[in-house]
Amino acid sequence: MSRTVLALVLLTVVYALALASFDPWDVALGLGASATTLLIFRRLLLGDRTAPIEGLVRRAIGLPRLVWRIVVDITVGTWRVATVVLHLRPLEHPGIVVIPLGERTELGAVMSAYLSTLSPGECVVDIDWERRCLLMHVLDAGDPDAVRARFARFYEDCQRRVVP
Repeated sequence: MSRTVLALVLLTVVYALALASFDPWDVALGLGASATTLLIFRRLLLGDRTAPIEGLVRRAIGLPRLVWRIVVDITVGTWRVATVVLHLRPLEHPGIVVIPLGERTELGAVMSAYLSTLSPGECVVDIDWERRCLLMHVLDAGDPDAVRARFARFYEDCQRRVVP
């Protein structure tokens, strides 16, 4: 599957989700809007990368596990933030943790930053490309090594298969 077709499908799905409707007419209109957008902005959106995506089947197989792990992380993060906000537990050690990017590609590093920010209680401060590290503000930075280990496990177990 080429990047153009994948972009067309993803843009159409985003359009349908934004409308909260998968009515055939809405999907058709979204497909038309997506195709028009790709025709006008193809070079900006895809650059010269219109070749097939390497390892698409492997990535597709790993996607459900990644999505499940993100849902779990969001749920756990929401619970932790709620307990602090409701004063059920104290806010003891908020802070910034430096997380090495390791062998992630540039897209993989950006994806790691984005996915980690989805979970409440964690926020990307910066990506330091020179030092190849991610600066994250976390709700509990009392044990930075544990935070780094959790991020490394997430990457190795879930993200690496989908976006290395």
